[in-house]
Amino acid sequence: MTLAAPAILLTGFVTLLAILIAIGTAILVSRTRTAVGIFPPAMSGEPRLERALRVQGNTMEGYITFLPALWLAALYFQGWAPPAIGLIWCLGRVVFAIGYMIEPKKRAAGFALSILSVLALVVLAAIGLVHAWMVASAT
Repeated sequence: MTLAAPAILLTGFVTLLAILIAIGTAILVSRTRTAVGIFPPAMSGEPRLERALRVQGNTMEGYITFLPALWLAALYFQGWAPPAIGLIWCLGRVVFAIGYMIEPKKRAAGFALSILSVLALVVLAAIGLVHAWMVASAT
């Protein structure tokens, strides 16, 4: 495996997309603050601002598990599955944000896509790591 392998490159692009989504949530908070006239350090008082802050916060919380799971799966499981699942995570975050901003109860589909994607990446990473361990132990 090299860093120029197609699946690793695609994983890099998925990571960049995830970074852009994080930047997008920060912009969402900033634009919402301007629209409702609530500026730092205030964090409450307007439901739209509170939703935007929760979208950003939940997305950042999701990064803690998503990025390591994505890269462990990409490095040890290899192939096209990890970056494809990473794209699904990115889609899930966008669906989550749109749903949450419209109506908090509409966030479930995006959240489900995101969390199931992370779980799938963890499974792939575990399979890949066990396989690598077995190969290393056999020599």
